[in-house]
Amino acid sequence: MAPQPGGGDGTPAIAVIIPHYDDLARLRRCLAALTAQDLTGVEVVVADNATPGGLAGLAEAFPAIRLVTQPERGAAAARNKGAEVTAAPWLAFLDADCVPSEGWLNRVRVLAAGDPGTVTGGRIDVFDETPGPRTGTEAFETVFAFDQRGYIERKGFSVTANLVTARATFADVGPMIVGMSEDVDWCRRAVAKGYRLVYDDALAVAHPTRGDWPALRKKWRRMTEEGFGLEGQGAAGRAQWAAKAVLMPASILAHLPRVLGHPALSGREKWRGAGTLVRLRLQRMAWMLAQAAGRGI
Repeated sequence: MAPQPGGGDGTPAIAVIIPHYDDLARLRRCLAALTAQDLTGVEVVVADNATPGGLAGLAEAFPAIRLVTQPERGAAAARNKGAEVTAAPWLAFLDADCVPSEGWLNRVRVLAAGDPGTVTGGRIDVFDETPGPRTGTEAFETVFAFDQRGYIERKGFSVTANLVTARATFADVGPMIVGMSEDVDWCRRAVAKGYRLVYDDALAVAHPTRGDWPALRKKWRRMTEEGFGLEGQGAAGRAQWAAKAVLMPASILAHLPRVLGHPALSGREKWRGAGTLVRLRLQRMAWMLAQAAGRGI
């Protein structure tokens, strides 16, 4: 096993930080997979956004975890709180609806024995929570939900659902910012400061596909709001945002072959996924044009 950095005073080597809000069943599934692994030198921190009704029975079911409350809503605020309450020299961010692979913690240990100037994003696979055939939204997510390698190598950011960084790096870059695409913003700030962002295929988690249109719409509305917060400020930003909006129909044609040619989808699932692609891109265009015009969504 790789060395486990940490203090001789009992300070954990690694803190796994899990933001959570009102998704207790998936959080339990995440913690069951995580706590089945070797927790030596590891502190697991669940930072909860004041879930209505609290986290009934969670501490009893998982006595090894640490629960903290962050009343300010948002995953960014919860992640910041989790980082604040632990002294571990390495931070591993994991989302409550993700299921870490069996070797996930051991891979985190390997990374924690390496270069503190490197920020690492890991692979995110998807799975369906309901039996097939897939809905249009499940088919769409099977194709498009996560492209961590592409995000990291071509776009300069990692999704924070599966991210490992040294505490010193996190402190230097600064906290994640609520109200914008915090994963894009934080990673780009890190790169701008000279830190190296890399993809690690062995650092793997699985994330459920969204099962229906309301769930997918909610996800992309939030992402559109956060994206506008990051890119659409000022007159020039709004103009560029509007220009991106009018390209949405063209993106349908560009991405349709990925859906229709995806090997994991049946023929019917491909057409369902294609329908969702069209619907979502047109919805995003309408949202973005409304934002650019100052009307909000």
